[in-house]
Amino acid sequence: MSVLEKLNAADAIALENKYGAHNYHPLPVVLAKGEGVYVWDTDGKRYYDFLSAYSAVNQGHCHPKIINALINQAQTLTLTSRAFYNDQLGRYEEFVANYFGYDKVLPMNTGAEAVETAIKLCRKWAYERKGIAEQEAQIIVCENNFHGRTTTIISFSNDENARKNFGPYTAGFIKIPYDDIAALEEALSSSQNIAGFLVEPIQGEAGVYVPADGYLAKAKALCEEYNVLFIADEVQTGIARTGKLLAVNHENVQPDVLILGKALSGGVYPVSAVLANNEVMNVIKPGQHGSTFGGNPIAAAVAIAALEVVTDENLAENATVLGELFREKMNDYIAQSNIATLVRGKGLLNAIVINDSDDSSTAWDICMALKDNGLLAKPTHGNIIRFAPPLVMNEEQLLDCVSIITKTLKDFEK
Repeated sequence: MSVLEKLNAADAIALENKYGAHNYHPLPVVLAKGEGVYVWDTDGKRYYDFLSAYSAVNQGHCHPKIINALINQAQTLTLTSRAFYNDQLGRYEEFVANYFGYDKVLPMNTGAEAVETAIKLCRKWAYERKGIAEQEAQIIVCENNFHGRTTTIISFSNDENARKNFGPYTAGFIKIPYDDIAALEEALSSSQNIAGFLVEPIQGEAGVYVPADGYLAKAKALCEEYNVLFIADEVQTGIARTGKLLAVNHENVQPDVLILGKALSGGVYPVSAVLANNEVMNVIKPGQHGSTFGGNPIAAAVAIAALEVVTDENLAENATVLGELFREKMNDYIAQSNIATLVRGKGLLNAIVINDSDDSSTAWDICMALKDNGLLAKPTHGNIIRFAPPLVMNEEQLLDCVSIITKTLKDFEK
């Protein structure tokens, strides 16, 4: 089949089912075009994108500044590997380090790779700086976390669907409840071998769980008290999604190790990064970590453009205003609803909880109806629907989306 031959939706789905591994369960819509807050399917129907590729497309689909950076660099130099220097990486490293306030950055490609990088960095720091005996370092993580699906990461996951039959699992992790300062302090005080605390500032995949005010600041203070690295996974919550450049900025927390991905490229190219100051980052020496594609010229040019868009278009401020409006309007509806019980979130990372069991199909059925009504969203954990539109959305578009959501929910009222 020619790559230029137009596929209808049924044929496109059939091809994926036949030749692709069945490791995803997509909504049955085949997208062929995107621009700003909209995507179009193969039949030309337009939808609001209310998932943003899990917050990778914060800057909107096919943002012209980012696309132009991609094209211009792709026509010049694409990949050198790190065997040689290139004329884009240093510029990017300076830009991103200054942008987020760190000494150094270690460039990678995907969010999961960046999390693995942060784990390695934390352990090496623990042995060479803190003085923990080799092989004894432990990292505290939170229950119901989502940091990716690599072997190490699923080793400390609660998601049995991601874990089962993928062992043996990697040791060295202590799980505690999320948003529980007492549990964190108990874990920190229980051993001299604690190297780090890895946490999502908001648990996105778990259902957009926002911790209590002060949780992150108290956690960071405890980490400082016990000489433990505070590691923030901002792959989904970062890059203006929650109304600040980083979600930890809501509590004026500067992580010891910062993990970024997704919208670091505006969804245009796989780009992730781990940032830290010299005292931590300098434990990594040549040959101890790397990536053929990490830090490639295209990634560097794209990421600079993507971050410039965040600043130039005030995306964090827009996320704050529209997020408050979204929750206000949804709360107005929920006050008289039997099908939706609550809305929670920060900025434009939000979720509604559906009044049904987490093993029911109701949330999926609602998302199917939303699709029919011109809005794309996806359930998480059965009875929760996550809403995360591109941050370039305006008030008129948001109110139109609220209307679509509430009209759809009315059809499911009991």
